[in-house]
Amino acid sequence: MLTFIIWMGLFIFCWPLALMAIVLYPLIWLLLLPLRLAGIAVEGVFELLRAVVMLPARLVNRLL
Repeated sequence: MLTFIIWMGLFIFCWPLALMAIVLYPLIWLLLLPLRLAGIAVEGVFELLRAVVMLPARLVNRLL
């Protein structure tokens, strides 16, 4: 909601810039999408490594 209010203010003060922002926002979002997917994949790899490293400690705690 705050983003919309800011955009409306920009539209009132400088409508060509606001229209350019409306057009360019989806394009920028599409360009950044592969970086987000790579970030999700890297986070998953780190979680897997953490689980593998912590497995012996979890097994010992379960036995005690």
